[in-house]
Amino acid sequence: MLVEPFTVTQNIVLGSEPKTKFGKIDLAKARKEIQELSDRYGLQVNPDAKISEISVGMQQRVEILKTLYRGAEVLIFDEPTAVLTPQEIGELIEIMRSLIKEDKSIILITHKLKEIMQVCDRCTVIRKGKGIGTVDVADTNTNELASLMVGREVNFKTEKTIAQPKDTVLEIRDLFVRDLRKVDLVKGLDLVVRAGEIVGVAGVDGNGQSELVEAITGLTKARSGSIKLLNKEISNLSPRKITESGGVGHIPQDRHKHGLVLDYSVGENIVLQTYYQKPFSKAKVLSYKEIFDKANKIVKEYDVRTPNVYTKARALSGGNQQKAIIGREVDRSPKLLIATQPTRGLDVGAIEFIHKKLIEERDKGRAILLVSFELDEIMNISDRIAVMFDGKIVADLKPEETNEQELGLLMAGSQVNKAGETSQ
Repeated sequence: MLVEPFTVTQNIVLGSEPKTKFGKIDLAKARKEIQELSDRYGLQVNPDAKISEISVGMQQRVEILKTLYRGAEVLIFDEPTAVLTPQEIGELIEIMRSLIKEDKSIILITHKLKEIMQVCDRCTVIRKGKGIGTVDVADTNTNELASLMVGREVNFKTEKTIAQPKDTVLEIRDLFVRDLRKVDLVKGLDLVVRAGEIVGVAGVDGNGQSELVEAITGLTKARSGSIKLLNKEISNLSPRKITESGGVGHIPQDRHKHGLVLDYSVGENIVLQTYYQKPFSKAKVLSYKEIFDKANKIVKEYDVRTPNVYTKARALSGGNQQKAIIGREVDRSPKLLIATQPTRGLDVGAIEFIHKKLIEERDKGRAILLVSFELDEIMNISDRIAVMFDGKIVADLKPEETNEQELGLLMAGSQVNKAGETSQ
């Protein structure tokens, strides 16, 4: 955790402040030591910069410096690249390598097999809380690691046909959305999603993606602008009115906070948005037979691994919780399906299943808005990629006409010209 109004130096020494012989905090000494550490490990951190003024990637370097300043010999990186651009990921990998050369030990916890192959010497695979095996990275590959993770072969490249977009389903014009601090995080955004296509929104976390989705689903009011679903204005309608229209399905970013009631049964969670409608409710009395019949159908169709539909949702694995949410949202046949970080924290087997389902829905004529911080995911299943930076769509690209490096530069606010050159 970092304190945003503080400088890099103040954050790093917090709780371990060096003192002068008179008992005062010696920030000059701390600054010098931090600069030396930064230079030694190639971190290139400005000790005088405020945390609020530096990028997420640079903040991560501050966290690394914080541990080194305290003399740590073992550094644990838990999903360290989740919100970084490809360029920042490459730089972080180089930093890890320099730490290893200095005889530091690194434990890297990640589901990104490509990063394991780039950084690690050994890899231990854990499945359902148990160690499945440890392999030397030099003697393995991503396919073998994926098989160990899920117990079967995994296809990393999702097969799909060329999209055949039809009528416009979602049209957003000049949208402004504020956060709780009354600060605009979506700034004059324009976006169109058509039936039969997957539009992927790529961007570093914190550039207005959450506020955009909340405005579309009615969870946040738009300050101004237009959100049209099938040519009908839905901006600032309540979530229930948007849901009752049958127009929008939403796979939320945090399945525990916004997707499920963990102490409800799987069956009860399946009808969270429709429990008061027929056939699940008659004369204001719930019909549990209808509820659990519907739940059993979705559990079977979406391969939700659960002892039964009466089991509490919290007892399911993350992948099975996500399958239940996707089944619930898709079963209502929405015209627009919004998937926000749909594979976050899932193993490669669950990721493969969810990607296939999203493409199946696209092929049925569904309009899909995919918001993800995983560029592999965006590149793999999107038909168009809208790059979001500072609350705006700064580029609209086809996956086959771009690459992760270009997307990373755009996500960081650089402008890429036709010659491949960049400018800020």
